[in-house]
Amino acid sequence: MKRNSRLSLALHTLGHMAGDPDRMRTSADIAEHAGTNPVVVRRVLGRLRKAGLLDAEKGHSGGWRLARPPQDITLADVYLALDESLIATMAEEDAPNCSVEHALHRKVSSVMEDIERSLIERLAATTIAEVK
Repeated sequence: MKRNSRLSLALHTLGHMAGDPDRMRTSADIAEHAGTNPVVVRRVLGRLRKAGLLDAEKGHSGGWRLARPPQDITLADVYLALDESLIATMAEEDAPNCSVEHALHRKVSSVMEDIERSLIERLAATTIAEVK
């Protein structure tokens, strides 16, 4: 997994949070540890907050912390919260005009969708608590 991907950042951060789930972490601290920008951290973790995986508090003593116990957060929860897809899809307007290419695209797309479902099922079998 690429080090600079949103999924990698989220999983890395949540893995650390699982070790001390009640501790607040600032975007700046997370960014420094992950080697990225605090704005990037806030964008990624904001999606996790919307999905109910993290809580955020503003202010001097604010920051981020897990909203649920680490054993109740799966890797699939994180993947889905980020609206990630490791499988590239073709937009409707890019659909091929050639009948052979169109048939090939349909077949390959079907296989890729199966792979995506399998990936999510496998990610659902592992919790953040297991990777800390």
